[in-house]
Amino acid sequence: MALRNCLHLVGFELETLKGSKPQGSSQLPAGQPLRVDNCNVHEIYMRAADAVASKFRDPLVTCLIEALNETSGAIVLRGSELSTDSSSSSSELKGSDTKALLCSHFSSRSKDITSFSSIEESADKIQVSFLLNKSMNSVKPSAPIAEYYPATQETQLLVVGHKLEVLCYASKDLSLAYGISKLVIPALVDQLHSMRKVSIPDLLKRHPELHPYHFLPPGILHPITVLYELSYGETELKQVETRRSLHLRLGLPFDRPLLRISNAIDIVGKKHSSNLVQKGSSFLKDVHLTIPSSGVSGGVASLVQGSYQYYHYLHEGLDDSGWGCAYRSLQTIISWFKLQNYTSIDVPSHREIQQALVEIGDKDPSFIGSREWIGAIELSFVLDKLIGASCKIINVRSGAELPEKCRELALHFENQGTPIMIGGGVLAYTLLGVDYNDASGDCAFLILDPHFTGSDDIKKIVNGGWCGWKKAVDSKGKHFFLHDKFYNLLLPQRPNMV
Repeated sequence: MALRNCLHLVGFELETLKGSKPQGSSQLPAGQPLRVDNCNVHEIYMRAADAVASKFRDPLVTCLIEALNETSGAIVLRGSELSTDSSSSSSELKGSDTKALLCSHFSSRSKDITSFSSIEESADKIQVSFLLNKSMNSVKPSAPIAEYYPATQETQLLVVGHKLEVLCYASKDLSLAYGISKLVIPALVDQLHSMRKVSIPDLLKRHPELHPYHFLPPGILHPITVLYELSYGETELKQVETRRSLHLRLGLPFDRPLLRISNAIDIVGKKHSSNLVQKGSSFLKDVHLTIPSSGVSGGVASLVQGSYQYYHYLHEGLDDSGWGCAYRSLQTIISWFKLQNYTSIDVPSHREIQQALVEIGDKDPSFIGSREWIGAIELSFVLDKLIGASCKIINVRSGAELPEKCRELALHFENQGTPIMIGGGVLAYTLLGVDYNDASGDCAFLILDPHFTGSDDIKKIVNGGWCGWKKAVDSKGKHFFLHDKFYNLLLPQRPNMV
């Protein structure tokens, strides 16, 4: 709700005070080398950081303001034009340039704020880059020069570079000058001081490679910024301990990787900037979001948590009709783990699934390339081998007993939130949720059917019932689950990781 009430999102990135690196890095100003001893190097570093902070208020600083999701032209503001008067944020500003001076200049006129889905997709975004032209008022032409300073004794070169990137909210009627002066610059200075605090203890031993990332975990109404040290990999103990500490401070669960770098807010579209098409990127996602209600009176719907991709027959040119439904359900489940950033592996092909079963000794080598069916047990083996996920398996003797498991299935979706594979007879389905009335026992199952053979048209899939609510017995007395077949339900568990 807080995001919907916020009329405008402004994303700001400090590029470089010298205006020479458009990649978003901020560096301490260069100067002639100083020969210092270890006792005062920290003092010099702190003074250098303070000098950088003061540059944001320099009258010669240039702010290049541009929209990230629109084609509006850029606006340039000088440091001398930045506002320090709060009255300039009101609608009292007059004149022909008023529109250009407000954040509304970069907002989308046709955007429906009631359909807000995410910061990346729905928010208006403005980028402010800080540049400093040191030769603006130069009396005579100048050019870069190199000077040689011979050292009389052994010396150490100390280069410290910091990248600053902050994220601020602003309303549409806020003036750009006031927003930069009162929101952006103080946030950049605070971030620089935080980086300085982290860097000082080990300044002479190593230089922390700090990078800011922004996150919006569920249950938190505003983005948070985390400084990660990139010299450690995400799975190394140092990074894991850092994330675990943050989860504890923020009250986040310890079985969801909510603060991994891959889950960071993608303000400028860096995740999708590559021209390469990633495997599985064209598959439909979250097709259940458009389906009508289940029809269970007084029921409580418990659904899959997070995104998944819909895998079904004939995908990627493979004709697996009649034998590949459990493979497709497994692919949908693994896509869920991948999209939730529990794993970075590609969703495996049928052959790769078979290869995994052979490698653990469950199948003979002749199984690879065959059209043999697999079931819940084989799926649990593959999930354990490929992504380290354990599974719970529920057995029922008849499809008629499945409604008795609705309460247990609802608890699974509420606590684990992973898709479930249901296998019975020669058919396998993916279960995305249940709608259950605890008082009456009435329930419905949200089924994603891998037996679909058509094109990825979401209307055709929903209207055809390939993704929809199914009751054990429908209004015409037809049984969806067969009474003369036993069923196995595979309930993948979230790995205990952050």
